[in-house]
Amino acid sequence: MRILFVGDVVGKPGRQAVAAVVPRLRREREIDLVIANGENSAHGAGMTSATVTELFSAGIDVLTSGDHVWDQKGFEQEIDRHERVLRPLNFPAGTPGRGSVVVTVGDRFAVGVINAMGRVFMNPNCDCPFRSVEAEVVKLRRQTSVIFVDFHAEATSEKIALARYLDGKVSMVVGTHTHVQTADEQVFPNGTAFLSDAGMCGPHESVLGREIPAVIRRFTSQLPQKMEVATGDVQLCGALLEVDELSGKARKVERVRIPVNS
Repeated sequence: MRILFVGDVVGKPGRQAVAAVVPRLRREREIDLVIANGENSAHGAGMTSATVTELFSAGIDVLTSGDHVWDQKGFEQEIDRHERVLRPLNFPAGTPGRGSVVVTVGDRFAVGVINAMGRVFMNPNCDCPFRSVEAEVVKLRRQTSVIFVDFHAEATSEKIALARYLDGKVSMVVGTHTHVQTADEQVFPNGTAFLSDAGMCGPHESVLGREIPAVIRRFTSQLPQKMEVATGDVQLCGALLEVDELSGKARKVERVRIPVNS
């Protein structure tokens, strides 16, 4: 089984990149399931039902998120309508939405997808991601041995530590949030694939997807700036996982980086 993960989709350029690349990639690489982090897909911050529908129509099967999931007003009232849209599992009890989902691939296999968020340099009100994900994995393994984890976190050490903690229990742990693709893809000894950060699906002639001058002014003046989504050098970044459907162990993982408008 092949699973494609698309890194943080940023604004309209990111959504257009998904539409341009994902359907073709699914055919060429015989991809069975596509997961994407969509927390910045609406105007560069947050999600809406419209952008969720657009991404699903473009070939995404499951959407994960992170600390920006509620940035678009009212989405907390809409998320429960979207069974394949996840918010971090370790948000406080009672938060709308769900942190995991099991989806059917073809007519034979199921894949569990978990979304979690780190605490280092992030939201201190989140529950422990290690304990939360471990407990969820136990539940999901009753339905499937193939489990994919999007860990939305800032600190590389926290991402690696969670992946090592889960080695042999899940098929892959991929990091999101920093928008910069790392070059440390590997399969751990017990069969869990890992990549510290999948990178960004959106404009790379930017500062993490935003227009360069406004971000520089913010750093140099410390004054508020309107930081619009950039448009140059759009690329789709992510990871492609090959996993054994029966054991859930990763066979290989590779980084994906595809220019869209070069």
